[in-house]
Amino acid sequence: MALITTKEMFEKALNADYAVGAFNVNNMEIIQGIVEAAAEEQAPLILQVSAGARKYAKPAYLIKLVEAAMEDSGLDIALHLDHGEDFDICKKCVDDGFSSVMIDGSKHPFEENIALTKQVVEYAHEKGVVVEAELGKLAGVEDNIKVDARSATFTDPAEAAEFVERTGVDSLAIAIGTSHGAYKFKGDPYLDFERLQEIHRLIPDTPLVLHGASTVLPEFVDLCNQYGGEIPGAKGVPEEMIRTAAKYGVCKVNIDTDLRLAMTAEIRRYLTEHPADFDPRKYLGPARDAIRKMVAHKIRDVLGASGKR
Repeated sequence: MALITTKEMFEKALNADYAVGAFNVNNMEIIQGIVEAAAEEQAPLILQVSAGARKYAKPAYLIKLVEAAMEDSGLDIALHLDHGEDFDICKKCVDDGFSSVMIDGSKHPFEENIALTKQVVEYAHEKGVVVEAELGKLAGVEDNIKVDARSATFTDPAEAAEFVERTGVDSLAIAIGTSHGAYKFKGDPYLDFERLQEIHRLIPDTPLVLHGASTVLPEFVDLCNQYGGEIPGAKGVPEEMIRTAAKYGVCKVNIDTDLRLAMTAEIRRYLTEHPADFDPRKYLGPARDAIRKMVAHKIRDVLGASGKR
């Protein structure tokens, strides 16, 4: 087992009609549930850390937990920074031992995004670390990412080709209609597959990434609603749309909201049914198992990555 980059993972997945799951982690139980599922399904795995997770759990703890997960499971794992907002945070994660970083310059004008991304690419590649960038803006709210619908913009295919050529980035997160958080669509779900196909046609060797791709499984939303504060109107990306995206160059699919819902639903259920219980192991254990089952479903039935390790 080893900490690896996403390079070989994506080379295998590109044009192979499956995608690698990139799961956001915040604590030990989440990591354990995800890794157990990946081991069961013999699937490639990316564990990713957001700015919020770094602040909450601290990088040193998260890195050691990932190292423990590799030792315990025997899996090779890519450790990825999700939504790095500037050069300094990317540099810090590279220096800390991350094998992959994302520089998210999508809030900047095109030329500034290119300059920032190129700076990160040059530093990371010298250290053997791969880089993901983003072009286009996803709507929604997740951790420190907040973009309203009016500010969201889809990725322009011609700009995507120019961006990759000029930056040398290893993978590109694109905006085709997904959204961060649990409220992805106001009306019928829609992803711009024509745009996706054109991007893939222009940069066929570049692995593409979908952010905001949680399917917001109704079973967990219903459990949250049943045992606590309601989450009305939550609507995720239909699973069949994720499978379709994997046919057109999407090699990495980010999943965070579904992890939060699975964990919260099970904790709410347990504490409602056992109000006198104050042992964290009693409710975090079932929450970990709920994550394991959900991630196994994602890997097997949504991403098609079972057996692709």
